Amino acid sequence: MDSEPRDAAYWAKNVTTLKLGKVPAKAVNLNVTGRRVVGPVQGFGKMWQKTARVELRGADVTPDEVIRTWKAEFQRFWPERNWFYAPLTGIAPGEVALLNLNLPGRMKLSTGVLVLYADDESFTLMTPEGHMLAGWITFSALAADDGVTVVQIQALERTNDPLYELGYMLGGNRLNTRFWVQTAENLARHFGVEPKVESQVVCVDRRRQWRKAGNLSKNAAVRTFLWTLATPVRWLRGR
Repeated sequence: MDSEPRDAAYWAKNVTTLKLGKVPAKAVNLNVTGRRVVGPVQGFGKMWQKTARVELRGADVTPDEVIRTWKAEFQRFWPERNWFYAPLTGIAPGEVALLNLNLPGRMKLSTGVLVLYADDESFTLMTPEGHMLAGWITFSALAADDGVTVVQIQALERTNDPLYELGYMLGGNRLNTRFWVQTAENLARHFGVEPKVESQVVCVDRRRQWRKAGNLSKNAAVRTFLWTLATPVRWLRGR
């Protein structure tokens, strides 16, 4: 009889659509519940692999201690004015987090992520339909040969639709790369290290998948914008 792989407990099980738990009242909860998760295969734009690495040289901290802190205080290490509302049970396989992000031009984006995988030394988030990106982002820590703990953020991604791809071409790609570099810097500073982040961006596939252009119908930035415009109407109805 077949048995489960030894790492089965670290993977999200049979998630087809996202279901969000309780979130803070101040959070904007849109474009998450009922959405399917999507990887780079389901995205539209060019495929990119982005890696940000930083050595925690001089910090007496093990990889599992780094990951434990990272999971518990994930929001703390994000660039300012971007919000990650972790599930009440924490970053664990199968859990869903809500994101409220600020885009260029004062645009807002409400979306989420699925915790696809999580163990003691890494965890991976996967994006849903409508998110700016279709892909996986893995956060990990390992011990180098000299014993220094090395932190890495690695994303494999495509933009989800033609509108997001246009934004990526007009500077969004660079801003997204900088977002993860800043995250790595903030984490390193938390452990008392002045960071020197190594960043690498590789275009894995230059083709755009035009058959996925219909993803635009679920664009979370557009839907968040329309929801924001309707705020006075909701207020009047509440009155």
